[in-house]
Amino acid sequence: MNDAPAPSTHPNAAHPVDPIDPVDGQPRPPTPAVQRSRWLTFGLCLALVVLGLLWELVLAPTGRGTLAIKVLPLVLALPGLWRMRLYTYRWLSLAVWLYAAEGGVRVLGERGWGPALALTEIVLSVLLFGACAWHVRARLAAGRLLAAQEPAETAA
Repeated sequence: MNDAPAPSTHPNAAHPVDPIDPVDGQPRPPTPAVQRSRWLTFGLCLALVVLGLLWELVLAPTGRGTLAIKVLPLVLALPGLWRMRLYTYRWLSLAVWLYAAEGGVRVLGERGWGPALALTEIVLSVLLFGACAWHVRARLAAGRLLAAQEPAETAA
């Protein structure tokens, strides 16, 4: 199944972000900024998953560890981040604020390891939001740059 958007033949249609190279039919490679933001986003999301699991199961468990299920949305986002699905970056940039809010609530209400873990969750959440935003902006900028270059290539 091909998840790449079909190129539009309409002259005023929006240009796809990751277009197919017309010469060989393969997707164009991502720019270095897109690659760096991808790895940063993936690493931060994975770190937030590990933090959530360690927090709820090992370091400062609450109850029977059922709060560890809170990392499920992050785990579900990992394949989309790996495949550079723009939709995943967009929804994750909104969902990550739930983790920042949880950290904000728990930073004042926990004892022992709790406040340090909550502060770490807040920092990771804010960094993950920034990495998602950087990735989306880099992808859209690469698409605009490519769209501006294509008319020059076809005229030559």
